[in-house]
Amino acid sequence: MLFVLIILCAVLARIFLVTESKEEYVKAVILKGLASLCFVIIGFICNPGNHVSNLIVAGLVIGCIADVMLNLRMVFKEKGQLIFLVGILVFLTGHIMYLAAVLPLCAYKLVCIIAGLVLTALLMVWIFQRITAKPAFKIFGVVYIGAIMLLNCVAIGNVIAAQSPFNIVFAIGAVLFLVSDIVLILNTFGSEFKQSLRNTNISLYYAGQLLIALSLMLLA
Repeated sequence: MLFVLIILCAVLARIFLVTESKEEYVKAVILKGLASLCFVIIGFICNPGNHVSNLIVAGLVIGCIADVMLNLRMVFKEKGQLIFLVGILVFLTGHIMYLAAVLPLCAYKLVCIIAGLVLTALLMVWIFQRITAKPAFKIFGVVYIGAIMLLNCVAIGNVIAAQSPFNIVFAIGAVLFLVSDIVLILNTFGSEFKQSLRNTNISLYYAGQLLIALSLMLLA
């Protein structure tokens, strides 16, 4: 069942990319929602039912909702910027769920928080040199990247402290999620939109979410 859902997610994501590139945005929203529903279902199947896993499943559900919202900006272009910002806020909520799940497991909380702040500052300086965006988007970007960077630092810190299968798979998923977001920002606000970067963004994103969902079956 899990294998079927993983393949289905990959197929739907690929069809979504083709449909979106043809500017068939209503169909694209539906396809993206269905692809995201696959990792949500995997999360429910793998959920052992404890506090940590329930928070991660909540993050998966929120991520699915955010996926649909982000692509609705293509359907309702007159309110595209507002929809995009709301979608990012929803995604931020999902990251907070993930962070709330793994932070209590962290043995190096202060170190991870400091590392998250420093790496966020360095990354945002690098990104701002390569994009053009309105102040509101930059503010949202700093908060959003800060949250997912902190999540990554905590996840990697957990791997260093205890190399359990759950920690490793979750951390890989979180890293892929972060890289996908960086690619998304550069492609959305950079000098030129590239379909190859869009393909990379979506591929990394779904790989990351699938790994986060699958990590639940490794959670003792």
